[in-house]
Amino acid sequence: MATKKKLDVSEDFSIPTLSDESTDLGDIRINHSVVAGIVRLATKSVQGVVSVGGGGVVEGITDFFSKKESERGVKVSESQPAGGYEIEVRVVLEFGVDLAKTGFAIQESIRDQILAMTGNPASKIDVIIDDIKMDVSEKDELSDYVDEQSVG
Repeated sequence: MATKKKLDVSEDFSIPTLSDESTDLGDIRINHSVVAGIVRLATKSVQGVVSVGGGGVVEGITDFFSKKESERGVKVSESQPAGGYEIEVRVVLEFGVDLAKTGFAIQESIRDQILAMTGNPASKIDVIIDDIKMDVSEKDELSDYVDEQSVG
């Protein structure tokens, strides 16, 4: 009977954090996954955003199994030496929206929420538009219109 060797994950696994404040009581650290969650929520609050983390099929499957939901489609790192966060967010937008304006609105929303909630600025925010999707109600209206045109 083979015995399984226990893997000690604590030695190899470290959670990336930023030391944002030091007080007389100690350090305050914000985990990158918390920042990623703020980014996801700020992104979803922008009109025209269908989902965060749309990527390709292989990337989507990899993200699904390797990351928490709050981190899917979002990468957060520290900007060196200036400080602040470097953020990359992948999105799927609604068909018909102005892609550039919606991307800029996403950047502003993320910038404002990150600063308000963490006190640290975002030094760089990259928005990658992976796909566009048609809203379900618009899709139904379009198919009704096509059906009417083909009959008449």
